[in-house]
Amino acid sequence: MRAGLSASAFTILALPAAASANEGSISPTANETAGLAEPDNDAGQDDDFHDRRLDYDGAIIVTAIGLSQLDVLAGTSVLEGAQLHRNLSGQIGDVLAKLPGVSSTGFSPGASRPVLRGFAGKRVRVLVDGIGALDASNVSADHAVSIDPLNAERVEVLRGPAVMLYGSQAIGGVVNIIDKRIPLRPLKEAVHFDALLGADSAADLRQGGASADVRIDEGIVFHIDGSYSETGDLAVPGFVLAPTLRADLLAQAGAAPTPAIADQIRTIANQRGTLANSAVQTHSINAGFSLFRGGSDMGAAIGMYDTKYGVATRPEGAEAETVTIDLHQERADFRGKLALGAGFFSSLHTRFGYSDYTHSELEDGQIGTTFNVKGFEGRAVLEQAGREGWKGSIGGQFYFRDFEAIGDEAYIAPNLTGQFALFAVQEIMFGPVQLEMAGRYEHSNIESRAANFDRSFDSFSGAVSLAHQSNGGLRFGITGSRAQRAPSAEELLAHGAHIATQVFEVGDHNLTSETVWGIEGFLRGQSGPVTIDVAVYHSWFSDYIYLDATGVQEDGLPVFQYVQGDVTYSGIEGELSFLLGKVGPLEILADLRGDYTRASLADGTPLPRIPPISLLGALEAQADHIDLRAEVQWSGSQNRIAAHDTATDGFIMVNASAAWKPLRDNQNLTLLFQADNIFNAEGRRAASFTKDFVPLAGRNLKVSARVSF
Repeated sequence: MRAGLSASAFTILALPAAASANEGSISPTANETAGLAEPDNDAGQDDDFHDRRLDYDGAIIVTAIGLSQLDVLAGTSVLEGAQLHRNLSGQIGDVLAKLPGVSSTGFSPGASRPVLRGFAGKRVRVLVDGIGALDASNVSADHAVSIDPLNAERVEVLRGPAVMLYGSQAIGGVVNIIDKRIPLRPLKEAVHFDALLGADSAADLRQGGASADVRIDEGIVFHIDGSYSETGDLAVPGFVLAPTLRADLLAQAGAAPTPAIADQIRTIANQRGTLANSAVQTHSINAGFSLFRGGSDMGAAIGMYDTKYGVATRPEGAEAETVTIDLHQERADFRGKLALGAGFFSSLHTRFGYSDYTHSELEDGQIGTTFNVKGFEGRAVLEQAGREGWKGSIGGQFYFRDFEAIGDEAYIAPNLTGQFALFAVQEIMFGPVQLEMAGRYEHSNIESRAANFDRSFDSFSGAVSLAHQSNGGLRFGITGSRAQRAPSAEELLAHGAHIATQVFEVGDHNLTSETVWGIEGFLRGQSGPVTIDVAVYHSWFSDYIYLDATGVQEDGLPVFQYVQGDVTYSGIEGELSFLLGKVGPLEILADLRGDYTRASLADGTPLPRIPPISLLGALEAQADHIDLRAEVQWSGSQNRIAAHDTATDGFIMVNASAAWKPLRDNQNLTLLFQADNIFNAEGRRAASFTKDFVPLAGRNLKVSARVSF
């Protein structure tokens, strides 16, 4: 490990615009373009079959197709290797929650989506290797993301408007999960094998996953993987219900018509220690192959993902309904790269994905609502050959979704969504100064025969970034952007009771596209022993789409209508990592992270479910075969809340871990021992719809083993 760089704090010098896993990341052509060497795979070192690129200083670099660095998206993080192993959880939102600028919806242990700079749902895209998850997770917070983090090799987080590259639904950011289902490059050995086993105490977790890559011949690699995970109900500190909700129920018990009903209500109010109906069972299997010939390659994969998980519901008097979601997805993917020779364009990169998704919501064992989604998405990017001081790429993207909801919670009419887009990114160098420009045109159409609705939207987005690379290794710059997001089918067509949000949602057929102007400054790089990555941002939204209370009730729920208004977002996020010194063979490093977001309507009213200020500090002791880490994670209270939202108290969690590589001649086996929330502190996520009755896990002892050979 190079001095000054913690394994858990990476300097990101550029961001992934590529649709495929090897675009600008690991292919020999991309490495030559950036002037970087392939990682070595000498005996006794970590196997690098799935490793990503490193610069000469040890900092991880991810580039867009045709660019050396992508500065039009400044807020960035990458999670992989030891840090990904340490943060593994059942849902991708929980995996990323410790990164700066990231929180999670935390609806239940089985359903948790990422929240980026306060943005969630329809403003954050979750991708698999550059293509959408093609599920229903952005429709409602109680819907799981159909991606098993156990299969992830790398997770890339793009905070801020990623519209230019990934579509209008990425106006708040992108989480891109790189998995192994389509092999990334030729295999040197005959067989490559990865496996992970784990268990914990808070949820009685039992999980395991394995993958194998087999070299058929010099240019053909076959891949297969599978995983299984099962938990019981989650152990939580103290009372399950937040104090305000618990007090309301106890007051209801005091006014109950009979002693029996009063006892039932008190039993619900006094639940403690265990979050009932929070068990999760998940399994997946995938198979794929890749063919490599010269500078070209192509690959495809098919896979299946299944999960069944309990969903906690807000207690209403003596009633305690049991809700379970049974989710199934079948998916097919294709990735290709075609070398085009010595013309203006050097290569064509393609990526396609198709998904057949369904999930049923079981209420006391009976099917209440079924969601069916068929999705198809593709993109193609032409990489420019590059001229003196000028690089770039242009591309196109399409997306189709056929959505249907049937049953009690079918509050959205069946609909078809189609999108087509053209985009470009360009980079021009002026000595140490780099100018980047990105633009996107997108046409969207949403049609619902059942609702007699058919509308189209045209959106234009662009960004310009100016960056300077100092001789000392620091990079600083400023980015200006203008982005648009077309309203989603849910915002246009909703009409009915939405149990997950506990409101009666009403859409508006006349919504227009929302527009945001933004400015962001960044500083990142390495100065001596210090690695730094800091971003400051401010965004001005016009015609921002949000739910607003109407003051009336329907079906016993408050009615909320989708409306539009002006909104501002501003904040700061960043992390520092630096070498404190050495104690014998151990390098002692410090890791500091933090973020703060403020979001308001034009009249100063706070937006709901905005994460509070948060800080994380850690000390890490590293040697060749051992890595010891202790961290303190602080989340501030959130009292700046919208109407009908609830405040959350601040909390402090203390965590510790020890990673040990016991094999003397190599480091391909890692045993990880963890103790999270050591002092059993109570915590609730401000970004969660269920924070009043779904606390975070209590003290949790974890053990896992990871092997790669």
